[in-house]
Amino acid sequence: MSVYLDNAATTAVAPEVLESMIPVLRDSYGNPSSSHAIGRKSRVIIEQNRRAIAKHLGCHAKAIYFTSGGTEADNLALRSAVRDLDCRRIITSAAEHSAVIKTAESLVRSEGIELELVRHLLDGTVDLEHLAELLAKGPKSLVSLMHANNEVAVIQDLERIGNLCRTHGALFHSDTVQTMGHYAFDLSKIPVDFITCSAHKFHGPKGIGFLYIAEGLKVGGQIEGGSQERAVRGGTENIHSIVGLATALEMACRDMDDHEQHIRALKAQMVAGLKSMFSDLRFNGDSDDPSRLYTVLNVSFPPHPKNGMALFLLDLEGIACSGGSACSSGATLGSHVLRALHFHDQERASLRFSFGRYNTEAEINLALAAIQRVFS
Repeated sequence: MSVYLDNAATTAVAPEVLESMIPVLRDSYGNPSSSHAIGRKSRVIIEQNRRAIAKHLGCHAKAIYFTSGGTEADNLALRSAVRDLDCRRIITSAAEHSAVIKTAESLVRSEGIELELVRHLLDGTVDLEHLAELLAKGPKSLVSLMHANNEVAVIQDLERIGNLCRTHGALFHSDTVQTMGHYAFDLSKIPVDFITCSAHKFHGPKGIGFLYIAEGLKVGGQIEGGSQERAVRGGTENIHSIVGLATALEMACRDMDDHEQHIRALKAQMVAGLKSMFSDLRFNGDSDDPSRLYTVLNVSFPPHPKNGMALFLLDLEGIACSGGSACSSGATLGSHVLRALHFHDQERASLRFSFGRYNTEAEINLALAAIQRVFS
């Protein structure tokens, strides 16, 4: 039996989401940009689902721009801030997703912007005093800091960061890929200019997401072509996946409290089981802090001869987890997040277990038994 504990990388498509997509694939084949009735039917579907998504986020439907996922949305936010909104500096951190770090580095090379890295405190949160110091000097800036870290579950205070940015005339982008669908957002109250979403992180389809752009910000297109998405993202829309995204978000918002309770119980079960096995165990990002991202558990196991093979051996046991972000799985230096937050220890195997809607207590017991065998 296999146990999937890598939900921070991607999740299984919910059956209800799949069912919502099938009729669109079958019947709504018209091009949404066409003026005839068949095309207009597709346009109506897109706009109905855009409005449904916006309602859950407390924003206007025109603020939602569909993309292929979080990476494209992050790229669009950073590149638009530099190209269209006069930002000549990006302030981010060394613990961000590679979609942000690599895009910022690319803009340094291509646009000659400045790049500053804000420090983190020992608990992994951003040093807001240092951020204020950086914002107090230099050119107009975009601050890009993720809401919750995808590897160690540290959550940043969007309101405090956003207010700092407002005070200093900076724009604020937050990668919310790991928290969308797991936490409630009211964008009428959060001082943020851009947030990102990827549907496959909360049981929606892959290849679809969105960028929220605050009202009043005028940006151009990153993908040139047609005038789709109000000329911000050219290309015929992925209609059935937009429906799947909206359905997945509807389910997530409807079940959010029960979902959180279920996942926290599984995480606590995992933590208790691991603590009973190992005396010298470390939880990167503090597993007992209820303010951390509840879907992720990052564990550094005690030094052991099998540490270098831990992921492979667990895979052979049928346990799917990860050593960090799936987007950097080809790296040989280990997690850049663990290094940036000073959690890295080359003598220890650090594994990320992440939990989803369909995990069960029985699966956690199977995973714990497999871990016991691997590290025995």
